[in-house]
Amino acid sequence: MENQVILLDYWPSPYAARVRIALAEKGIQYESKDEDLANKSPLLMEMNPVHQKVPVLIHNGKPICESDVIIQYLDDVWKDESPPLFPSNPYLKAKARFWNHFISTKVRDSGRKVWVSKGEDQEAGKKELIEWCKLLEEELGDNPYFGIDSFGFVDISLLPFYNWVIYFKTFANFNFEAECPKLVKWGERCMEKESVSKSLPNPDQMYAAYLEFHKRLGI
Repeated sequence: MENQVILLDYWPSPYAARVRIALAEKGIQYESKDEDLANKSPLLMEMNPVHQKVPVLIHNGKPICESDVIIQYLDDVWKDESPPLFPSNPYLKAKARFWNHFISTKVRDSGRKVWVSKGEDQEAGKKELIEWCKLLEEELGDNPYFGIDSFGFVDISLLPFYNWVIYFKTFANFNFEAECPKLVKWGERCMEKESVSKSLPNPDQMYAAYLEFHKRLGI
């Protein structure tokens, strides 16, 4: 069967970055179409009429939306391509989905406070982030990855947000390395993987995104 894979992408999006990492891990060739979310393409609106958001994976003309759904789909369809992204054990798979939800809500929301706020609100966001990241450190334990011995779904879920959290020190006086050294070591280990390093925005791109985002919000 022909496998035509297109990703409707937006490089600053942590959710799109998750899918880029997963595609690279599975070794799947794809075409990336970068979206201008201020001027959404007809293709995006056709492929994701409900939310009109990225990422959208189009496989042989059929759209799959939402990053966690897409990653599960990739693991199911390309199940013979190593490595698997989800554990085979049902309990461990359920745990992975729980931590993905935790990252997509708690970590995301607190990170947004740091990103868009100043003063007391920003300090509150930083305090929350430390609390959530310490819980993630407990879950990681002494394992190299959240998938225990292998890189997997929870690692992919957290990495795009971790990449932004590390960047917060440039404008929010956020000493994440001192607060969560185990998570920093995990991040450094993951960044050694080509699938990760080539899928995440670099510091110059993040700075440009930071300036543009604040300009849009009038901050």
